[in-house]
Amino acid sequence: MMGFLRAASFGAACLIGLAAEISPACAADTYPNRPVHWLIGFAPGGPVDIVARIMAQWLSDHFGQQFIVENRTGSGGNIAAAAGISSPPDGYTLMFTGANNAISASLYKRLPFDFIRDTVPVANFMQIPNMLVVSNALPVKTVQEFIDYCKANPGKISFASSGNGTSVHMSAELFKAMTKCDMVHVPYRGSAIAFPDVISNKVQLIFDNLPTALEQARGGSVRALGVTSAQRWPGLPDIPAIAETVPGFESTLFYGMSAPKGTPPEIVDALNKAVNEGMKDPKVAARFAELGGSPDPMTPAQYGKLIADQTEKWRKVVEFAGVSVD
Repeated sequence: MMGFLRAASFGAACLIGLAAEISPACAADTYPNRPVHWLIGFAPGGPVDIVARIMAQWLSDHFGQQFIVENRTGSGGNIAAAAGISSPPDGYTLMFTGANNAISASLYKRLPFDFIRDTVPVANFMQIPNMLVVSNALPVKTVQEFIDYCKANPGKISFASSGNGTSVHMSAELFKAMTKCDMVHVPYRGSAIAFPDVISNKVQLIFDNLPTALEQARGGSVRALGVTSAQRWPGLPDIPAIAETVPGFESTLFYGMSAPKGTPPEIVDALNKAVNEGMKDPKVAARFAELGGSPDPMTPAQYGKLIADQTEKWRKVVEFAGVSVD
């Protein structure tokens, strides 16, 4: 009898929750019962968008509810972050998060939010480097030849990025600071938009995320010179690490998912479990491998520590490079 009363009480609580605010326990049991919107800060077709859509499809199949990728471009991903942070913390608006969020914390001086304070870490997908690729019209085939060419043509070399404050931008700024190369920054609303100009030599290079940079290099549209990881990246033994020419150079990024502060921990845990399960799927792992990455599952707490550590790391890089955005 007592068990029946407890069950009845729990059921009544859930019904009350439907009329007002759903309790965390009920929310976890029923989540998701409608489409989930996942905000991406960069343009369709770029590396972040590609990875997001792989995971969104898997999550849609897993939960039986659509995970809708929404591209909110601009301000180095901060427009998407601001929209996500201001959304109801109910698990139905999520944010694709990465190195750009860690960089923005110190690069942008007037952000209307504190990313670590105002978000909840959910899950990490993978860590991956950027790749330095140049226009085929540029007469260089190695990192050292590129440095020599830059120094022989000061101010005449321009580099594209997927926006101010992105890892694509800051990898180039770090390279500039460490090599004393004089290059001009040309920001775009995503690397997919920038690549036609790199290919046509309107801008000469980009330090793009590995997935799209590798695809363009394999297709022969651009020339790959090096990766930004501390050592050569697994699976790409023929592509040197830039650090082999510029000792100490390193810029590895991460891809993951966060939610607005206040999102019920039961929903965060359900999403984390689903994401980590998805990364064990051989088809997902194979797609990541095609993009040059490998799954890197974490608990929410581990992902939160990664974000905090990366925020501190990039603060030092921003100060070292001497750049800021108002």
